Amino acid sequence: MTLLAGLALWVALPVLGLALLLTVVRIALGPSLPDRVVGLDLLSTLGISVVAVVALVSGNAVYIDVAIVLALLSFLGTVAFAAYLERSR
Repeated sequence: MTLLAGLALWVALPVLGLALLLTVVRIALGPSLPDRVVGLDLLSTLGISVVAVVALVSGNAVYIDVAIVLALLSFLGTVAFAAYLERSR
């Protein structure tokens, strides 16, 4: 394991874990539906970041493809939520 991979494993993953926890709290306590949608978008972005760190640590490039697919699905989900919110008003 390289120094960069070790640093990613011991620094980036705990920070991303804390951010995931705070995002889940934000989703649970969000006062309105748009706040929760933004929280879900952030949650998916943090998930993509975790997959990217795992790709860095493992050295396997297949995880980057997984991150790209997650990013595309996250974008489509955010657009769908925005269309739903626009129609419901």
